[in-house]
Amino acid sequence: MKTRFNTYDIICGVAELQKLVGWRVNQIYDVDNKTYLFRLQGTGAVEKVTLLIESGTRFHTTRFEWPKNMAPSGFSMKLRKHLKNKRLEKIQQLGGDRIIDFQFGSGDAAYHVILELYDRGNLVLTDYELTTLYILRPHTEGENVRFAMREKYPVERAKQSSEGLSSEVLDQLLEDAKNGDYLRQILMSKLDCGPSVIEHVLFSHGLDNFVITKESEASTETPETEEKPGKGGKKQKKGKNQSAKVVSFDMVNDLPKLKQAVKSAEDLITEGKSGKTKGYIVQVKEEKPAENGKVEFFFRNIEFHPYQFAQFQNFECAPFESFMEAVDEFYSTQESQKIDMKTLQQERDALKKLSNVKNDHAKRLEELTKVQDVDRKKAELITSNQSLVDNAIRAVQSAIASQLSWPDIHELVKEAQANGDAVASSIKQLKLETNHITLMLSDPYEDAEEVDLETPEVTVVDVDLALSAWANARRYYDLKRSAAQKEKKTVDASQKALKSAERKTQQTLKEVRTISNIVKARKVFWFEKFYWFISSENYLVIGGRDAQQNELIVKRYMRPKDIYVHAEIQGASSVIIRNPTGEEIPPKTLLEAGSMAISYSVAWDAKVVTNSYWVTSDQVSKTAPTGEYLATGSFMIRGKKNFLPSCHLIMGLSLLFKLEDSFIASHLNERKVRNIDDDTNEQDFKEAEVANDLLSEPSDDLEDTAAENISEPSSNTEIAAFPNTEVKVEHDTGRITVRGNSVNEENEENVDNVNVVDKLLARKPGEEETTIILAGPSRKKQVSAKKTKEDKARAAKQQQLEAQAVQAAVDPEPRNPNQVKRGQKAKLKKMKQKYKDQDDEEREIRMMILKSSGKEKPQANAEKEVEKSATSKEEAFQKPAKNAAPKNPIELEDADDAPAGGDVDILNSLTGQPHEGDELLFAIPVVAPYQALQNYKFKVKLTPGTGKRGKAAKLALNIFAKEKGCNTREKDLLKSIKEESLARNIPGKVKLSAPQLQKYHK
Repeated sequence: MKTRFNTYDIICGVAELQKLVGWRVNQIYDVDNKTYLFRLQGTGAVEKVTLLIESGTRFHTTRFEWPKNMAPSGFSMKLRKHLKNKRLEKIQQLGGDRIIDFQFGSGDAAYHVILELYDRGNLVLTDYELTTLYILRPHTEGENVRFAMREKYPVERAKQSSEGLSSEVLDQLLEDAKNGDYLRQILMSKLDCGPSVIEHVLFSHGLDNFVITKESEASTETPETEEKPGKGGKKQKKGKNQSAKVVSFDMVNDLPKLKQAVKSAEDLITEGKSGKTKGYIVQVKEEKPAENGKVEFFFRNIEFHPYQFAQFQNFECAPFESFMEAVDEFYSTQESQKIDMKTLQQERDALKKLSNVKNDHAKRLEELTKVQDVDRKKAELITSNQSLVDNAIRAVQSAIASQLSWPDIHELVKEAQANGDAVASSIKQLKLETNHITLMLSDPYEDAEEVDLETPEVTVVDVDLALSAWANARRYYDLKRSAAQKEKKTVDASQKALKSAERKTQQTLKEVRTISNIVKARKVFWFEKFYWFISSENYLVIGGRDAQQNELIVKRYMRPKDIYVHAEIQGASSVIIRNPTGEEIPPKTLLEAGSMAISYSVAWDAKVVTNSYWVTSDQVSKTAPTGEYLATGSFMIRGKKNFLPSCHLIMGLSLLFKLEDSFIASHLNERKVRNIDDDTNEQDFKEAEVANDLLSEPSDDLEDTAAENISEPSSNTEIAAFPNTEVKVEHDTGRITVRGNSVNEENEENVDNVNVVDKLLARKPGEEETTIILAGPSRKKQVSAKKTKEDKARAAKQQQLEAQAVQAAVDPEPRNPNQVKRGQKAKLKKMKQKYKDQDDEEREIRMMILKSSGKEKPQANAEKEVEKSATSKEEAFQKPAKNAAPKNPIELEDADDAPAGGDVDILNSLTGQPHEGDELLFAIPVVAPYQALQNYKFKVKLTPGTGKRGKAAKLALNIFAKEKGCNTREKDLLKSIKEESLARNIPGKVKLSAPQLQKYHK
C-alpha cells in the first residue's frame, strides 16, 4: 500500500498548488507532532482553503475537518508567530529531490517552510537567509552537515534535476550496466519521475521485466537473474506481473523501444508540470460475504496517482477532477477503510468458524462409517476362517495351560512358523498381557474367484483368547451396530448443531455490520475532550482535565455571558456553564455545576464535603498582581464570589442518544427551566417516582428540594412578607452569612449579609476581594496500601533518627522535666499506632472540619495572621498539571470548532429518554451529578469508594444491557461503546449503586 508521495506526485502537486500563490495565512493548527494545517484566505472574503502538510509523507489541500490538538504545540506557535497574515509567494521543488519549499512573504520579511518527504521526513522553518528558526527533527548527516537551530539550511545538497537522457547517455548507461540489472533500476537514477512513471512507460512499450545480459555471462547468470529481486519488485507484484518471466534485453531490437519509452517519460513530466493532471485512486476488489448466499464486493484503496498508469490496467480506478482531491480522499478515508477491513475480517472469521464446524461434522461421520466397514469386514473374516481361528486360540491356550512362560510361548510359535505350520503362520503377534492374539486373515473364497491375484489381501484382526471364533465375530458385529447407532445420533445432532452455528454466524455478521455502521456514524463533539454534562435545564457544562485544559477552557471557550464555577478546595477543575442565550443561569444548573467542580477535585478521593462558588466571566482574569506570575491553569478572581450550598459527592453514569433530525422535535422540552407551576403540577408524580426509584437517597431529595426552593421566584405578597432566610456557615473560614429573601432578584440589593470575619478584620470600604487560583501538581499515582504503609513507616523512622541526632547535639544530657510521665508512654504508643497512616494534609482537613487546629498559637502570631488576611486574601487551589508553565502562553483565538449558536442544536439532538419509535444514531456515555440524571432511562449512581473505574464501567454496561426496557437498537448501540470512553470521565475510585446489583456480580 502506498504511504507517501513519490517524485512524480511532488511534481504534479507543486504545479497544482500554484493557484494558491498570493493567498494569505489566516491560521495554523497542528493535528499531531508531524501534521500541520495552514488555513489560507484568498482575495474573496469567503474564499478559504486548508493546506495540510505532513512531515515525510504528503502535502495537499483538504476539504475535511481534521481533529486539531487542544492546545497548539511549540512548533505551531512558532509558525503562527512568523507566518500569520503573510502571503504565500512561492511553492517550488528543490531540484529533482523530494523537498518542497513554501515561501511566505518577500524580501527581508520572507520566511521559508521546507518540507522533506524522504527517509523519516522533516519540517524546517527558516528566515529569508535560510537560517533555521525551528526544526521538527534536528540531526546530523556526516561530519559537516548539521540540521539544527541557527544553522543555515543546505539547499545545495538537494539532488539537481536532470535535463533528460540523450541517445549517447542512454547507450553509455547500458554499456556500464552490470549483468542482471533490470531496466527500471538503470533508469531510476537518471530520470526524475519516480518508479511509477518508469514502470508505466516500460510496460506500455513491452519492456517490463527486461534485464541486461552480457553475452559472455548470459548462459551462466541468466537463471540467477530470474530470482534476483529489483527495487521495483513490490510494484511489480502490485501490477500482477510477478508471474512474468525475466526477459533478456536485446541491444539491437529493444533499444529503439527503450528510447521511445524514455521520451514518453519526459512527456509525462512535462504534462505533470502543467498542473492539469487528474487524480486516480487504485482499488482492490475484496469479496464480502452477504446474506442469502449472494456475494458483495468491497473496494479497498491501495494507491493514489496523478495519471492512469498502464501497470494498473487490471485494477479498479476511481477518477477525480484533480490530483489534490484524490490524495485528500485517499488519506481521509483511511480510518473508514480500516474499520471496513476490520469488519470484513470479522465476517470472514465468523464464516470460517461455521465452515470448520461443518467440516468437523463431516469428518466425524466419515470416520464412523469407516469404523463400521472395518468391524463388519473383521467379523466376516473371522466367520470365514472359523476353524483356523479356533485352532489358533486352542494352541495358545494349551501352551498357557502347560504353564510355559511368555518368552517360551513366543519361541514355540516362531519354531512352528519356521516349520510351515498353517495355524502358527497366521499368528502375527501375541498380546498375552491383554489376553489377545493378532491374526492375519484373508478371505478364503476370494482365491477361487480371482486367480490372477498372486497374494490375497490380508487383514490384521485382534482375537480375544477367552472367546470362541463365533463369539469374537459377534463382538465385532456389536461394535459395528454401536458405531451405526452413534452415526445416526451424530447425524441428528449435527443438523441441530449446524443450524445453531449458522444462526450464531448470522447474528455475529449482523452485529459486526451494525457496530461498524454505528462507529462510522459516530461523531465526536468538541466538548467530549473535556469533563462535561448537560444540566437538567439544557445548559452545557464543561470542565478541564488538567492545567492545560483549564487554560484552554477559560481562554478559548468562555464567552462573555458564561459562568465560571470552582470548588473551595485544592485540586479542583475549572468549570464553565455555557450560556448561549445570555439570560440568567437558573440556580439548579449552578448547583449541578458546583457539584461537578467538587467531584472532580481531591475531595472525591478524600471523601470530604466542601463548598463551591460561581463568578461571572468578567471576574476571571489572567492578569497577575504586581510582582507575581500566573502559570498555566492559574487565574485571578476579582470581586465577590457567590457561594453555593454544600452538596454530597454523588455522581451518575448514564447514556445520551443522538437522534435523527426528524425526531428532535418530540424531545425539545425534556430539559427546560422549571418554574412554580411546573413544581406544583409535578409534585404528585415526584412522590410516586421516589417510592419506586431504588437509586435515590434522602440526601438527594433534600438537595433537590433545596435547589427548587432557591429557584422559586418570590412573586406573592405573602412570600415577600415572610422571606426565606438562608444561614450559611463556612467550615473552612469560619464565615457566617445571613441572607434574607436571597432568592428574590428584586430585593437582592437589600440582602442582609452579616460577615463575622469582615467585622473582626474591619475591612476598608471599597476594598476589592481577590483570589488567586493556582495550578498545582497532578494527582498522585495510586499505589498499594502495603507499600504506602512501608514508605510512611520508613519516613517516620528516618525523621525520628534525625530528631534524636539533633536533640543529642543540642542537649547531650537528658533533662528530667521533659521525660514522659508514668502511664503516658502506653497512651502515646496507642495514639501513634492509631494515626500512623494519617499525613499532615489529612490531619489539617479533619481539624478544619472539627473547628480545631490543635494547640492554641501565641497571640502575636494570631494578630499577624489576621493582619495578613486583612491586607490580601490568597487562596491556593491546586489542579492536576503534568508540565510546568510553557514559555509561550496560549494564544487567544476563535473557537471554530465550538460555535456558540451551535451548542443549542447539538444539545437538542441528544436525549437521555429515547422513545419507542425514535431513530437513534449512536450513544454517548456521560458522567454528571446524579440530580441531573433523574429522568434518564439508563443510569447508575457513583459515590467515592474503592472500585476501579474500568471495572465499574464494564459493570454499568452490563446493567444497561440487561434492563427490561432496553430494545434491540439500544443494545447494539451499547455494544459499540468502548469501556475506555465510558470510564475516562469517572472521577476516581468509585462505588457503583444500582437496583439488584448483586445479580450482576455473579
